[in-house]
Amino acid sequence: MDLSAYFQPVGPEALNFGNDDYCETIGSHTNIYSHEGDFPSLEGATLALIGVCDDSGCGANQGCREAPDEIRHYLYRLARPVKQFKMVDLGNLTAGATPDDTLFAVTEVMYKLMERNITVIVLGGGQHLSLACYKAYEVLGRVINIASIDSRFDIGGGDRLTSTNWLSHVVQQQPNYLFYFSNIGYQTYFCGEELVKLMDELNFDTYRLGVIQSDMERAETLVRAADMVSVDIGSVRLTDAPGQAEGSPHGFYGEELCRLARFAGVSDKLSTIGFYEYNPLYDHRGQTAHLIAHAIWYFIEGFFFRMADFPYRDKQNYNRFIVSLSDGHSGDTLMEISFYKSKKSDRWWMEVPYFGEQREQYQRHMLVPCTYADYQQAARNEVPELWQKYYQRVN
Repeated sequence: MDLSAYFQPVGPEALNFGNDDYCETIGSHTNIYSHEGDFPSLEGATLALIGVCDDSGCGANQGCREAPDEIRHYLYRLARPVKQFKMVDLGNLTAGATPDDTLFAVTEVMYKLMERNITVIVLGGGQHLSLACYKAYEVLGRVINIASIDSRFDIGGGDRLTSTNWLSHVVQQQPNYLFYFSNIGYQTYFCGEELVKLMDELNFDTYRLGVIQSDMERAETLVRAADMVSVDIGSVRLTDAPGQAEGSPHGFYGEELCRLARFAGVSDKLSTIGFYEYNPLYDHRGQTAHLIAHAIWYFIEGFFFRMADFPYRDKQNYNRFIVSLSDGHSGDTLMEISFYKSKKSDRWWMEVPYFGEQREQYQRHMLVPCTYADYQQAARNEVPELWQKYYQRVN
């Protein structure tokens, strides 16, 4: 399949980036689809960027289809984060004749890129495009974890796909390839107790904004567990990101978004990150586009510092700690939990047992990213909450 058939070149306004002896820019080290007939080669590529100019499911946020080139305008002026930096930009995937046509095209493109082990940065458009990204994993037959950085759960009703119900459509897919979902930074007054309860019943992991802001180490484990991260710019407060139709005075600070993006970049497991719902019509002096560009910069920096220390296949480079949990009365051993600490990065994982029929599909998710605090909790003879959620999910 010729991927170039889906794309249009990047607009000239995004290509005005400088380069001198003192500052080699991201733009000057990216193979950009800038002219018809000059589509970038994917040979040897490990990181690709695509824009999706579609806001068909965005309701009041019409106009966010113009986001990709506005973000590029700031991204490509930034200094390259590492000397070995190299990336391809495939241009803008334009909306099809119908919303379903667009989703199909996104899925096809994502599938072909991931089939070549290329990590993809998606510039939306609306967050409903997350469904199309998920379907690419479905085509690959790969069971995945999704992390959503969002102030809301996006699990609304309705048959028509929108940015507020894309997660419902993911959950309803049959057969289903979603193993685990986490929402990072939800705000209770946007969700309500019933939705929070529903997410808990689905064994999804949800963390309030305040909890994450006070414990970014926990956020790192959630992002590290994900194959795919979906970022709604509405998760960032309006003062830091005014380019959104329905923003809030509360949310992540810009620095926190960048930190989350770097967590995603350095994670060996992650293969897709998307930035959605940015609307240039509401932006002030490009402030939001500039922030997203910075977040992508941090993602790229993390990507080129990956340590290949996900202990799925090779456990030789890890220290293993086995914690026995006992009955408080009799002292009998109830269970054992194995923890792994990387000798390269000092990061922690814990093993969740599963012996069901889908063991082969689930195996890579049974080593759950955790923190030293989770190990300490087990050492106090307490089962870590994260371990319990994973265990309940599969058993």
